[in-house]
Amino acid sequence: MRHKAPMVASIAVACGIAAGAAAQDYPTRVVQIIVPATAGSSADILGRVLADGLSSRLGKPFIVVDKPGAAGVLGTADVARASPDGYMLMHGATYSITVQPLIDKQAGYTVKSFTPICQTFKNDQVVVVPPNSPLRTARDLVAATRRKPGGLNVAVPGIATIPHLAMIAWADQAKVAFNDVPYKGPAEEMQAVRSGQIDFAAVPLTAAAGSGLPMPGLFAEARNPALPNVPTFKEQGYDVAPLSYGGLLGPAGMPASVTAKLEAACIAVMTSDVAQKVVKHTLQPAGYFADSAGFARNLATDTAEKSRLVPLLHPH
Repeated sequence: MRHKAPMVASIAVACGIAAGAAAQDYPTRVVQIIVPATAGSSADILGRVLADGLSSRLGKPFIVVDKPGAAGVLGTADVARASPDGYMLMHGATYSITVQPLIDKQAGYTVKSFTPICQTFKNDQVVVVPPNSPLRTARDLVAATRRKPGGLNVAVPGIATIPHLAMIAWADQAKVAFNDVPYKGPAEEMQAVRSGQIDFAAVPLTAAAGSGLPMPGLFAEARNPALPNVPTFKEQGYDVAPLSYGGLLGPAGMPASVTAKLEAACIAVMTSDVAQKVVKHTLQPAGYFADSAGFARNLATDTAEKSRLVPLLHPH
């Protein structure tokens, strides 16, 4: 028993030295970045820019592997189960982390299953109406809903998507009931709005920008610099700005030194001219980027908000 404490201390010191050496040498081989979305998505495009930058700065290949499926759960679960050594990471929307486990009890992970490294994007959501619609403000839509028996029909890109949850939050705050009509995605929604088949739609800003359709409001903390004339719902009296964002994460339990090394490299990449061009192209708002600590705070805030909204989903 007299020798146990020194032995434990020696093991702890040895483990600390080993972890430090591993972080100092990291990476020594190829690093996979899983994107739980389709090729060509914002997460994929930014993920490839990030992978190229990390490769050049850290000296080993960072390879993007697109793994869509089950609303992002398939690829996300792979990263949650991976060894926390920094050789399998994820770049994607945190929707699959903060929302899907609340809906899919078989997801097999929670927000605590991940190590936030850096937030690289934040997607605003917007409401659009048909070209000839007289409804041009958030208050117009609320008033029209109250006048119309059965309410207005709103298109959403699938049940429990961020635009859908934005509508749920708005309806809850405005004390109205919209009729949610799920479509397969933003492209189908935009067609339905343009043809007047639907009263209005909630879509990602990237899907609506350049459409020429009227936009009564933006679900965001502040106006987007790409569309400075579109007011936020907050400006119009509705405190609704659901987070839709993402970035680079690893499995829970990664060494702090490895996380810090990746975080520093991520900051360098995202401030580069190449990345800034993509940031502008994807209509990123102010505050789209966050370091590891800021990303962790956003995840905690978002998890609490989504836990409140998901039970309000309308049955279909």
